[in-house]
Amino acid sequence: MVYASNSLPNRKRLESVRDAAQATAKRLNLNFEMVKLNGADSPIYIYYEERTDEEPIPLYCDEGKMSDLQGICLALKNMMFVLSFHPKHSALARMRGEILKLS
Repeated sequence: MVYASNSLPNRKRLESVRDAAQATAKRLNLNFEMVKLNGADSPIYIYYEERTDEEPIPLYCDEGKMSDLQGICLALKNMMFVLSFHPKHSALARMRGEILKLS
């Protein structure tokens, strides 16, 4: 899930983050969702949610700065790889090999 303000100043930042999250989700056969927040320009977050009855886990924050697509993808890969070792995230554990192949 990508959480982002719907204000105009962050549109370029949002494109990079959204594209990285979509590409990662597609590669791992995961669902992708955009959540638009009303309000001022703010950091953009990517969360992972395995089950709807649990709190989503933050994977990435752009800290209000522009980042390149590869840097965002690498950050997602690293966080998801670490989460794949947690017993609560068996779905990620099963796809650990695919996570490692992410670029």
